[in-house]
Amino acid sequence: MSTGALPLSEGGVGESVSDLQTRLAAAGLTPITDPVGTFGPSTRAAVEAFQRQRGLRIDGIVGTSTWTTLVEAGLRLGDRLLYRAHPMLRGDDVAELQSRLCSLGFDTGRVDGIFGDLTSSALAEFQRNVQLPADATAGLATVSELVRVSSRHQTLELVSMVRERELLRSTPPTLSGRHVGIGEIGGLGSIAASVSRRLAGAGARVTLLHHPEESGQAHEANVGAVDTYIGLRLRPDDVGWAVSYYSGYSYESTSGRELATRIVEAVPQRFPGGATASGMSVPVLRETRMPAVVVEIGPLDVVVERATEIGEALASAIIRWAETREDSSPRPDRFQAS
Repeated sequence: MSTGALPLSEGGVGESVSDLQTRLAAAGLTPITDPVGTFGPSTRAAVEAFQRQRGLRIDGIVGTSTWTTLVEAGLRLGDRLLYRAHPMLRGDDVAELQSRLCSLGFDTGRVDGIFGDLTSSALAEFQRNVQLPADATAGLATVSELVRVSSRHQTLELVSMVRERELLRSTPPTLSGRHVGIGEIGGLGSIAASVSRRLAGAGARVTLLHHPEESGQAHEANVGAVDTYIGLRLRPDDVGWAVSYYSGYSYESTSGRELATRIVEAVPQRFPGGATASGMSVPVLRETRMPAVVVEIGPLDVVVERATEIGEALASAIIRWAETREDSSPRPDRFQAS
């Protein structure tokens, strides 16, 4: 299906909906009872279940993010050659490759289903260890050897998660000298500015990111080499704080989770709706290369009335997080072929 047919929502009909229903069924979602090609309540329920399963925003609408993730979910390791392409290859097959490499001690960075430079380097290192040509391409021979070896020599924890925890622990416990990116796409500009001033006063270098799309903000943060990304989103009709960090496939961002927890703890008392923290795989969290959280706050009238209080709570939480270090477990030994 062409992405030009998107978004798909309840009430839609046609071949695009038939394609959607086929892919949802292949992903193991609850059987759809709507007629083929008709986007009815059953199809919407399956879409919502898929969005929940994959850490996407749950709205029952198939936009670009949901459709792309659904296509990626149909890819299995060995279905195609995997290598460092431009643009980067994405899919569940890449995530399985990363997970297997990390379980053997070859650090691909976070397991995000995106074949980037770290995945390429880790794959080539694995190939050298098992006496295969180190071309950083996962073809049939490499995949067969990886499956054979990983079934016998997996560690209990992914090396990428251990590396992230160690990096956080080794970073000086201060915000001074850090580069923080604050991404805001409308409605929370005054809060973003307030947080920026407070963090700058604590010694941080702060960059405000205003790209209207999540992937665009992730790109700006990566290119700008920010150390921490804070996304601010207004939820005009929802009540409370929803704080999310990256969690996807077999990986969870330890530092992102810790930052999200600090923010939830800092929410002003008696704030309507309270606050929750959860792991998600929305584009900006999946695509950023640094500890990242997205903070969604509503409703609009409460945000306007308590903007100063919200900004102070956010800034204080970020500073406290920067001063906190988590104990690190020993790094797994790197696998050596027998």
